[in-house]
Amino acid sequence: MTITRRLLCCAALATLTAISSPLSGAFAQDSFPSRPMKLVVPYAAGGGTDAIARLVAQGVSEKLGQSLVVENNGSAGGNIATQQAANAAPDGYTVLMANQGPMVVNPHLFKNVKIDPLTAFDPLTLITAAPLVVVVPKNSPYKTVKELIDYAQKNPGKLLYGSAGNGSASHLATVLLAQEANFQAVHVPYKGAGPALNDFLGGRMDFMVTTVPSVLGLIESEDARVLAVTSKIRAKRFPNVPSVAESGWPTYEATAWYGFAVPKGTPKEIADKIRKATIETISSGVVRQRLENEGAEPIGNSPEEFAAMMKSESARWADIIGKASIAMN
Repeated sequence: MTITRRLLCCAALATLTAISSPLSGAFAQDSFPSRPMKLVVPYAAGGGTDAIARLVAQGVSEKLGQSLVVENNGSAGGNIATQQAANAAPDGYTVLMANQGPMVVNPHLFKNVKIDPLTAFDPLTLITAAPLVVVVPKNSPYKTVKELIDYAQKNPGKLLYGSAGNGSASHLATVLLAQEANFQAVHVPYKGAGPALNDFLGGRMDFMVTTVPSVLGLIESEDARVLAVTSKIRAKRFPNVPSVAESGWPTYEATAWYGFAVPKGTPKEIADKIRKATIETISSGVVRQRLENEGAEPIGNSPEEFAAMMKSESARWADIIGKASIAMN
């Protein structure tokens, strides 16, 4: 049998292709990111989640050499944005700001959640966690959280409270408070803490339980008064403000937490690169100090630890939501 020149060329080309393919994949991962990335935030701009997202995104952008552009969408309690992020290509160019509402609350709260957030994403790391604060407008008659709750107990349904959206940390922290303290209040959901606080300033609600970053400016300007923090003990940021627990409801505790996750199947090398840049960012002086100044505590745990925490939180909030008998379409 005669081996022709064409056959030899084809064989050589096939061999080169087989050898170069894995190398090409490795090179693509080594060169990541080669274009801007997107950070999906399932809340409107101006709230606590958005503030932390933008702070960390800036640091990650600097460390990776490409922009991590924040994209806000607070529709449907963050479900739409979370679903879009889950359906994005698992190539590292889409990152989700994963927090309490969309990840561990909404599947138990909304009837039409189309994905399981705990299986649709690969967790990267828990970035930070922080207590929330119970706040009232500056002209409110309530000087303590006990005064507020005493009125709510004696006047069911008379008080209005806003939140960053159905299933958000601010919503569920208030639901839990109402359960623990046995009172009823009317919930007004918004598409983020920012829009809610605009109405709060306008006097169209009586109180809010919200994240520290979202309301810190109003506290500092004395347009909002802090009545209590939602952690078991007092927060370093507000040493003179009592916790709800020490004010008469010792079992009460609620925190807001924030992390990064990527669509399921993102190559480990790429996921590790984003995680490394994230942990370096929150561990550095400026970002760490900013987080601590806003009442947050930098964490930076492993993907496995973050996944286990979310599984535990999902079970906890499923029980709380079930007891409250609340559901959204």
